[in-house]
Amino acid sequence: MRTVNCAKALGTVGLLSIGLWACGESGAGDGSRGTTGDGGSTTAGGSSGGAAPSGGAISGGTTSTGGGSASGATTGTGGSSASGGTTGTGGGSASGGTAGTAGSSASGGSQSSGGTATGGATVPRGGAGGRGGTGTGGTGTGGTGTGGSDAGGTGTGGADIPDGGDPGTACTVGAWPEVDPAEQGPFATVTEENVGPQAGVGAADGDPAPQFTLFRPEDMAQGGLCHPVITWGNGTKCTPSIYAVLLNHLATHGFVVIASNSPNVAQGDPPPMVVGVDWVLEQNADPSSPMYQRIDTTHVGATGHSQGGFATTQAAGDSHITTMAPFCGASTQRNLHGPAMLLCGGQDTTVPCDGSIKTAFDGMNGQPVMLANYLSASHADWITYRGTTISPMETAAVAWMRVHLMGDATLRSRFYGATCTLCQDAAWQITQKMMDE
Repeated sequence: MRTVNCAKALGTVGLLSIGLWACGESGAGDGSRGTTGDGGSTTAGGSSGGAAPSGGAISGGTTSTGGGSASGATTGTGGSSASGGTTGTGGGSASGGTAGTAGSSASGGSQSSGGTATGGATVPRGGAGGRGGTGTGGTGTGGTGTGGSDAGGTGTGGADIPDGGDPGTACTVGAWPEVDPAEQGPFATVTEENVGPQAGVGAADGDPAPQFTLFRPEDMAQGGLCHPVITWGNGTKCTPSIYAVLLNHLATHGFVVIASNSPNVAQGDPPPMVVGVDWVLEQNADPSSPMYQRIDTTHVGATGHSQGGFATTQAAGDSHITTMAPFCGASTQRNLHGPAMLLCGGQDTTVPCDGSIKTAFDGMNGQPVMLANYLSASHADWITYRGTTISPMETAAVAWMRVHLMGDATLRSRFYGATCTLCQDAAWQITQKMMDE
């Protein structure tokens, strides 16, 4: 695989004989990425030398919204389990959270060897599950009680949940309230870097496999609905910080976005984008995770740019992924598990719409598929690097995900039917398959 110097905004990278746009290596461009701790939050992480389209440098990088948790400060929804104490109903173990009020040390507590919390059932890969109620607090000798509400604790899983959320009730899979996809949604967000397992390949031979960056709502219980998942794939030599405005925007709408840190996300067995999905689903079954029983395991989307677009179509063969919307890169996926929108730019000379992307569209059958050509866009000038106003291509992807992962029926007419909104917009050239309804 040939790589491109990061001082260049456009270049060629061999992937399946396709030339791809490449972000830069460290040192080129004028953005410098903020230092982050292992598992820490990103508060002002700029691009790592990523060059802007048409040769312009990225100034200042992308600032993510919402502080993430500090290194090592994983917070839970309840007190930690006492050694030998009976686990309270629904009390999840906390790593660093303040013990609940029912968790007083007491002699004479029942001596069962770690009972399993009722209501917090383990959810198998892909399965949905309820969220445990507030524990009732059986205590072991000298141990910390497990059932107290986290009234004095810190973090996102505490008992003080605004807007109708309740950590003691199960989230609900259902249709989400209407929100303009071009505008930020109602959720404050956190960005957590270097989370999850290592997956894929490093930036250079011999480098360790990277982890992931997570963009999610800060309060996972807000509103009470289960949060759909989106897995993201970077362009060649890019990192999630280049796309942070879009990925954080999705999180403000309620999506949990897991983004591989790999600069070559199409490489790796298993594919990093699939590994990321598996890890988020595991968090849904982990009582120590702020995502515990807050994930919609039945609605998972995939999207990515350039090499990440090719990786998106590869990952879409996984049974958990129910829709996809790759940007400027796609290969044929004959094992789709839901609708697909292939986004491309009419001015893209790196991965032209009428090349591999059109071939991929022609080869996909059995599911609704849209080829959406934004006529004025090149391979990368649609990427929003700063601010909060996303581009029309990004807005289309957010709307697509809301329709297919959140049940937002108000946006369906943008895509479906011969007179769909995008079909009538002169800025787009739309080709549909199985989308008459």
